Amino acid sequence: MPSIETSPYPMIFKVDNPQELPSVNNDDKNKIAIRTMTRALEGMQKEAIVNDSFTNSAWRMVCDEGPWLNGTDLASFPLGYFSTGMIASLASEIIALAKNRNINISGLKLIQDANYSMEGSAIKRTMKGTALPIETEVQISSDADKSQIEELVYHALAASPTDAIMREELPSRFKISLNGKNIPVGLAEPADILNSDDPNALFDHISPIPSSGFEPDITVKLDGADTSTERKAPAVGMASEQKRLLKVRAILQVLDDGLKSIQVQCIKPEGGSVFNFLSDEPECFGGKSRAPTGLQYLSAGMSFCFMTQIGRFAGIVKQDLTAYGIVQDTWFGLPAGSANLDEAAKAYPVDTHAFLTSTDDVETNQLLVDMSEQTCYLHACYRGIAKTKLRIITD
Repeated sequence: MPSIETSPYPMIFKVDNPQELPSVNNDDKNKIAIRTMTRALEGMQKEAIVNDSFTNSAWRMVCDEGPWLNGTDLASFPLGYFSTGMIASLASEIIALAKNRNINISGLKLIQDANYSMEGSAIKRTMKGTALPIETEVQISSDADKSQIEELVYHALAASPTDAIMREELPSRFKISLNGKNIPVGLAEPADILNSDDPNALFDHISPIPSSGFEPDITVKLDGADTSTERKAPAVGMASEQKRLLKVRAILQVLDDGLKSIQVQCIKPEGGSVFNFLSDEPECFGGKSRAPTGLQYLSAGMSFCFMTQIGRFAGIVKQDLTAYGIVQDTWFGLPAGSANLDEAAKAYPVDTHAFLTSTDDVETNQLLVDMSEQTCYLHACYRGIAKTKLRIITD
């Protein structure tokens, strides 16, 4: 099976000829539609193609898990991608709104703690992932009044499509293909996802654009966790009984060239590595498309987390699962930089087509999808309400 180690490419690169890839049919100019096609690699590793039809760009990204899920820790974990997307999106809103209101800002720094819980039994089918309120600190320098800056940041949060996910109940929708044939979903809401085929074959036909077209080292590992075979700490995420909290910290700073630099790490459970990501805006929003946008990172994180839950649940209950992959469509209202700078942003339900290869029966695979959604921290962001807690520091 392919792995991150055997790939000749960087962990994140811009894909050549995105117009040849499957995409979301989107005729609504007020929506950003992103299709993420993901396959399982060796162990807990995953690989995704994130195709953004709004910007006509596609990015290939890879994901791994830390020691808490027996990962090799070579690339960021799924929640790291999601946190990168959330914090980059909010920073973009702050910068765009400040420009629109002629407010000079500098020294922008964001510190965000995303909190989740996992509780219950996989065997009894009671295990559930929950998204808890996000805590975000915004540090900002400006000669504007403190009240103006506070209003700016609160309006930017409202204008962030990623925060809209946390403000509404948006139940996800699903479609299942088992051994090449469509089967009904179980408890999930059915998805009307179009033109979605098993994504596995796509990855053999993609390659990067010339390296001058995107930043080198879009993601790098800064500090490593111990994932050696001699490590004695248990892989807590693989236990069949769970009652624990998770915390992911993301720290963003804006570089001199306008790129956003984000460091992410899993704080709970301990032992996770620190990964650095770069993010940029598309040209239509004033950027140079040198690195993925916040929404593209967030969509990758959604897909990676659900894939982790598929593999994790199948492993815990000893289900036969020879291969699996998903096609996932995420939808967002236009962020700041559009004509509607002061309107609250919107997000829309996620559509997922799961492709499973298994000798187990239909009901077992329906349950696999239901439990993967139930235990997915990021689907929990969509199905619940967990408003962001803001702290603003000005000087």
